[in-house]
Amino acid sequence: MKNLSLIAAPLTAWYDKNKRPLPWRADKNPYHVWVSEIMLQQTRIEAALGYYQRFMEALPDVQSLSRIGEEDLLKLWEGLGYYSRARNLKKAADIIVNDLGGEFPQTAAEWRKLPGIGEYTAGAIASVCFNERVPAVDGNVLRVLSRLTGSRENVLEPAVKRAFTERLTAVIPENAGSFNEGLMELGERVCLPNALPLCGDCPLRVHCTAYRKGTAAELPVRIKKTKRTKAEKTVYILRSADGEIALEKRPETGLLSGMYQLPNTDGFLDESGVLEQATEWETDPQSAVYVADVKHVFTHIDWYLKGYAVNVKRKSERFIWASPEELDTQYPLPTAFRKVLNRYPENQ
Repeated sequence: MKNLSLIAAPLTAWYDKNKRPLPWRADKNPYHVWVSEIMLQQTRIEAALGYYQRFMEALPDVQSLSRIGEEDLLKLWEGLGYYSRARNLKKAADIIVNDLGGEFPQTAAEWRKLPGIGEYTAGAIASVCFNERVPAVDGNVLRVLSRLTGSRENVLEPAVKRAFTERLTAVIPENAGSFNEGLMELGERVCLPNALPLCGDCPLRVHCTAYRKGTAAELPVRIKKTKRTKAEKTVYILRSADGEIALEKRPETGLLSGMYQLPNTDGFLDESGVLEQATEWETDPQSAVYVADVKHVFTHIDWYLKGYAVNVKRKSERFIWASPEELDTQYPLPTAFRKVLNRYPENQ
């Protein structure tokens, strides 16, 4: 506790001087902070910037987010992955507009009642936008706290995160927003993951147990208990004579629910197997050409995709047929399938 009680003043002073001019920091608009926090849950800041700007141009306020159709929203989100985040954004926007009269919650407790809002996101919005003295503990903050205190507890354990959250709550100053953002910024730019931290640039090193003991590279302790699984799939770029590509909609539940995909089957097939499958789909295939092998990583599963381009004479009614322009503007296609499609020479 002593270490943590001493960090507020040097941390906020460092943050005020060194914070990056990110677009959602230009004001304390809860809509801007909320959307940015949801995007950044599974996405690096550098990767999210373009998506955030595009999102704000299309949906500048919570009312426009509430009005948009799901397919248009998923198309706007295309490439960011974890599409349940976008669906929950819209669900929460509907509640804010229809039930709360367009007024945003001002406390973390009220934010947590909305779909897709967990403890961290609620704390971040409430502290940054309304200066509520609540913590916002994510992976970056846990790393900083582990090193400051020299803790060797497994930060992937929920009980450990709860304990750190309680300890941090006791030392949050009145300028809670700058304090929380300072911890996040420090973890992103100085107290780095998967590398030696830049201790020489850290405003908190005189209070850091790991710096004093030379153990920063060993912390935090992260022991994963989940096993990854693997799936192999053959992916078909079925192309008609007029250049349209076959699509099908994924189920409304499960991985990538409600999105569109290129037709695919489990396991790897060779060229003859691909032609046989395309024939079963009643597309009258003329030729099959190998395109690429692609790997796509999800949270708990790795997809290994083998892509083939198949010229067909018949547009089977089991599929949706989309022009290249419609693929770019209308149909939300997950990155895994977009990777295969982008390797097809006709799309280069």
